[in-house]
Amino acid sequence: METGRYMVKKGGSRTKTVVITGAASGIGKAAALEFARRHYHVVATARSDAGLQELIPECVSLGAEILAQPADVSDSSSVESLARTAVSRFGGIDVWVNNAAVSLFGRFEEVPLELIRRVIETNLFGYINGARAVIPHFRKQGAGTLINVSSVVGKLGQPYTGAYTISKFAINGLSATLRMELRDTPGVHVCTVLPASIDTPIFQTAANYSGRAIKPMEPVYRAEKVANTIVRLAQRPKREAFVGASGRMGYLASLIAPSLTEKVMIGRVLKNHFQQREAPVSKGNLFEPDNRLTSVSGGWIVPEERPGFMKRALAGSGALALGAGTLALLSRRYL
Repeated sequence: METGRYMVKKGGSRTKTVVITGAASGIGKAAALEFARRHYHVVATARSDAGLQELIPECVSLGAEILAQPADVSDSSSVESLARTAVSRFGGIDVWVNNAAVSLFGRFEEVPLELIRRVIETNLFGYINGARAVIPHFRKQGAGTLINVSSVVGKLGQPYTGAYTISKFAINGLSATLRMELRDTPGVHVCTVLPASIDTPIFQTAANYSGRAIKPMEPVYRAEKVANTIVRLAQRPKREAFVGASGRMGYLASLIAPSLTEKVMIGRVLKNHFQQREAPVSKGNLFEPDNRLTSVSGGWIVPEERPGFMKRALAGSGALALGAGTLALLSRRYL
């Protein structure tokens, strides 16, 4: 039955509502399914209507009610419409997950400026539009959680993905600004998720001006791991949450030995982020959705079925942590 602003289940507990952008594949789809398992009302959006249509029966089979509404997050009016629709349909919004993202590979000075602009429009302005659409509702309710899915590269930096990296640094700044401005509404929380390398289709759909085929940099983690973190933040908010040990270790290394960590990162990207084969120039899905890739996984890794995964994971973590250990030893001796 309906009561007040929220749908209420038998026993009196209210059903919460989550809005997720970029929900047609990858982390967004994994998060939608995880919230559906917890019986949230799910409001899902993406440019890919095909991906959203596939998501609907999956969420329903898990016992959730879902509203799927295609939108381009770089269009503020579309995002505002999504928020209004969610409130109208379910009476309010408890959690908003900014997740939609695109990527672009190539040397910064060689990729077309219009492509850099498009990445920023989607990855940063998409989050700005989401925040501006939902914060007035959160303030009115006196409660709500905004979750911004950033990346560990927004802490570390990364070569050959300049526009993507810039956008992720900016998302971290957006989260910090909003946390400070929302201190007058203690029930409203802003969380930032910092995934390491994740198995999603973004590497197949990325624009590529590098001349080489790309792949996720090992160690690679499952998208469901990020989804579980997002759900935990919705239930128990905190400022930031890393996903993947390699990302956390890399960040710690960058705090202690930034120059050496950057050097290690350059080497790892050149060796491990590109495949040993050529690739044609491609604008990827920057301007049009790719309706062929609507899965959670990009098919890059299944850790429990891949021999040697833990060895590679530890090697990747150790490489990024090298700077931390080196400077720590020097500090003990000379400082």
